[in-house]
Amino acid sequence: MARDRGTAEGMERVAAIEVKPVAGHIGAEITGVDLAADLDEAVVAAIRAAVLRWKVVFFRDQRLDHAGHVAFARRFGSLVVLPRRGKASPPDFPEVETTADRLELGGRFGMDHDEWLRRRRHTLLRGWHCDHGARVDPPAATILRAETVPPYGGDTTWSNLAAAYAGLSAPMREFVSGLRAEHRLGVGYQPRPGDDAYVRHLLDHQVATLHPLVRVHPETGERILYVNGYYVEQIADLSRAESQALLDLLLDQAVRPEYTVRFRWEPRSVAFWDNRATIHLAPSDNAHLDHPRIMHRVMVAGEVPVGVDGKASEAIVGSEAGRW
Repeated sequence: MARDRGTAEGMERVAAIEVKPVAGHIGAEITGVDLAADLDEAVVAAIRAAVLRWKVVFFRDQRLDHAGHVAFARRFGSLVVLPRRGKASPPDFPEVETTADRLELGGRFGMDHDEWLRRRRHTLLRGWHCDHGARVDPPAATILRAETVPPYGGDTTWSNLAAAYAGLSAPMREFVSGLRAEHRLGVGYQPRPGDDAYVRHLLDHQVATLHPLVRVHPETGERILYVNGYYVEQIADLSRAESQALLDLLLDQAVRPEYTVRFRWEPRSVAFWDNRATIHLAPSDNAHLDHPRIMHRVMVAGEVPVGVDGKASEAIVGSEAGRW
């Protein structure tokens, strides 16, 4: 793909767009493109290349509606249609999931938003996740657009799991490359005393998969430290104590500040990330603000992960590929 390297330092011009990195290992801002337009193949290829290189890319001031959002996402593959969405999601666009923070979660399962977060994310690393990582075929990519955001706070942070793997010592890289881990919906949730509606929900909709701890990226060939705090239950074949100690070490490695980028949302901003090579952290600094944060998400369907040994992930429960 032809590249014009005569632009400003740190910026690449690819096809008709400009790609400007915003952090050392992850993240770039793309300008010069209208995502609602009928994009030619060269522009689509350039955006795909930027996502693969920088793991997450950002666009500002995009005039996308639900139909345009879906049409843009389809340029990168088939789309995920979830069997269940929240009440705020648009009924006429099954590919679009709307998150409205407290408006959406308030009152669900008999808890307000703050209590649900306290029980769900009771450690500092629990919030880090890839989207739907308990599936046997997690989404390949997520495209998230902002409709309404608070005037301050509400940032999202992403981490580059390829860089995190490369940053391990050689003996540790070799050791973890042969391991697999159980990813399960509801890991670490602390139940309420007595009857707990969320526990009943988890039991009724359980999803769990045995994924390689190091997956090989199907497009770049990179090795990805496939770990997160939200879904990972246990490293297979290790004792509980060994598993917990190793998970703590790997999660600390995965979210080291130098592997991360933080994005300040504005209305009509769009973030497009490789869900196979990143984990992200939704904000927790805006719950006390009297401002809604309404976002719309579309996900590109992914493949079953494959480890360094060539073995694919295995569904344990509720996660048959393409049917969850």
